[in-house]
Amino acid sequence: QVQLVESGGGLVQAGGSLRLSCAASERTFSTRYMGWFRQAPGKEYEFVATIAWGGGSIYYADSVKGRFTISSVDAKNTVYLQMNSLKPEDTAVYYCASRGTGPYYRTTSWDYWGQGTQVTVSS
Repeated sequence: QVQLVESGGGLVQAGGSLRLSCAASERTFSTRYMGWFRQAPGKEYEFVATIAWGGGSIYYADSVKGRFTISSVDAKNTVYLQMNSLKPEDTAVYYCASRGTGPYYRTTSWDYWGQGTQVTVSS
């Protein structure tokens, strides 16, 4: 069973930055691709960004393109999400997830999920 552990959430003012981390317990077929989703109160899960180990296959949601950067350190089995120019509408619980195959934009493609970390952006 793959375990994903997120860290780095918190409270920040609009325009500020945060960096989220996600450590995977192991790398298997089901963790070939790593990604971030978020869920705001009363809303559905929203895809944020995805990356393949080795740094390829990077995609972003239009809502975060140019402000967020996803990266990985393969030797540490860790993926990062650098979030800059944060806006109040970025407030959500952010989840790390992994998948082996399937479209990245579908939540059903993702096999393992972390417990989530709260990001709150004040105006």
